[in-house]
Amino acid sequence: MAEITITEAEQRRATSRILDVREDFEVEERMIPGALHIPMGQLQLRLSELDPAVPVIAVCRSGNRSAAVAEALNGAGFTADTMAGGMTAWTRAGLPIT
Repeated sequence: MAEITITEAEQRRATSRILDVREDFEVEERMIPGALHIPMGQLQLRLSELDPAVPVIAVCRSGNRSAAVAEALNGAGFTADTMAGGMTAWTRAGLPIT
């Protein structure tokens, strides 16, 4: 699992699946446009929603949960990275949100 910057995540949005693993109440505030929301606790039940052929960038509030999710996804045969700084860094940088 690699930790990528918000700039790298922005550049890869068209070729990777952004996976937001925050809780429902957290995504109500803001999300990266086009991101798929699967709370961390539901990941195992909803793995079929991800395409193993498409790289995943896991995102959470600060980068801790997403690192654990990226590691689990890599162990399950996916190619997954985590976005350093999470949505906190993304928002501070003024990158797009919905």
